[in-house]
Amino acid sequence: MARKPTKAGTADAPVTTVVVMRLYIAGKAPNSVKAIANLKAICRRYLKDGYKLEIVDVCEHPRRALTDGVVVTPSLAKLSPAPASNVIGNLSDTGSVLAALGLHAGAME
Repeated sequence: MARKPTKAGTADAPVTTVVVMRLYIAGKAPNSVKAIANLKAICRRYLKDGYKLEIVDVCEHPRRALTDGVVVTPSLAKLSPAPASNVIGNLSDTGSVLAALGLHAGAME
């Protein structure tokens, strides 16, 4: 019996989900600096290269924050994949951040 030819790599190619996030901060405020550091550490450990992060300083772009409905900083918005979610604070609670991102610490370690 002859086998059908298959395209190399299509079945074995891993599907990588990219997490798209936006972090709203208030300049160099202590909680904003901590949030950036905490989020970058979480991304390095759990997401590797599978994320896109935009940091919006509400001191420089106040209308953008209002348009996006942000009234508290620091505030992290997960934009995709769905469902969207938000975390407010300095992001020191890794478990809460991972849950908001749709990740589980135990499965990622």
